[in-house]
Amino acid sequence: MQTSLFLARLIGPVMLVVGLAVFANQRAFRDIAEEFLASRALLFLSGLLIMPAGLAMVLTHNVWTADWRVLITLFGWLSLIGGAVRLFAPALVTQTARTMLKQSSFTTIAAAIWVVLGLLLCWFGYSH
Repeated sequence: MQTSLFLARLIGPVMLVVGLAVFANQRAFRDIAEEFLASRALLFLSGLLIMPAGLAMVLTHNVWTADWRVLITLFGWLSLIGGAVRLFAPALVTQTARTMLKQSSFTTIAAAIWVVLGLLLCWFGYSH
């Protein structure tokens, strides 16, 4: 449980701030995303950073329970897989991301998901 609380306290505020920042600066976020997708080097570097972070979460917190802690486990696995996909299939990542960015509601929905998950993790992490 201590690992769960630590990771919730670490990830929750970051997700919350990212979600709020995207809400506040949706046009800038779209521009940043396009610039990011135009750089194969940044895409590769992000895979190099995200994959080990996800692996660290999976190795320390592979908890499959029917409560809030599974959010951390899922985030770890998604980070691990997302990092690997960036390394192995950057063209797929670029194509998929550009398709999502074309949807006018994408940034609003993405920001809302990050805010909700951030609030949940903050609540569970700091309320114990």
